[in-house]
Amino acid sequence: MEHDLAELHGRCGRRFAALVAGVGAEQWHDGTPCSEWDVRTLVHHLLNEQRWVPLLFEGLTIKQVGDRLEGDLMGDDASTWPGLLASSMEEAHAAVAEPDALKRTVHLSFGDTSGQEYVMQLIGDLAIHAWDLARATGQDDTIDPDAVALLLPWAEAYAELLAASGMFGSPIDVGADAPDDVRLLGLVGRHA
Repeated sequence: MEHDLAELHGRCGRRFAALVAGVGAEQWHDGTPCSEWDVRTLVHHLLNEQRWVPLLFEGLTIKQVGDRLEGDLMGDDASTWPGLLASSMEEAHAAVAEPDALKRTVHLSFGDTSGQEYVMQLIGDLAIHAWDLARATGQDDTIDPDAVALLLPWAEAYAELLAASGMFGSPIDVGADAPDDVRLLGLVGRHA
């Protein structure tokens, strides 16, 4: 399970980075399925999130990280954004793939959690926001089937908490007979 989680994190990170590389110069301010975010804001969210990963796996608390990741991490030169995102994904994945990383305790804003649970959350964010980004930019929006298989039971178990977190939309009933990827998207407030 641990090796699979780390591998899937890397795969989902590379997929998101590839989608960022496919964003057209004129698409950065287009809307996304995240109603309050344009493409640039969505990408910045994932860039910021991945920058936290190595620090949190080192054992730092939110307070210890302080304000070093606040503000605009992308700058004004859109030509650099895909590279920034890709390198941040690689650094985050290196931290996730360290021996025993998933057994560590990670200090998140809402409290301490296991490295394994934190990586589940990261995979969820990468997979769902990759779908958002693909939809917004007209790219292939297929979600990795292994990510769907991992995330669907997790999202079913935590649907109310996910909605309450504000990170995802309210669940949408897509019907029990819907394909697993559509059910997953419905649980996080997405219309497939």
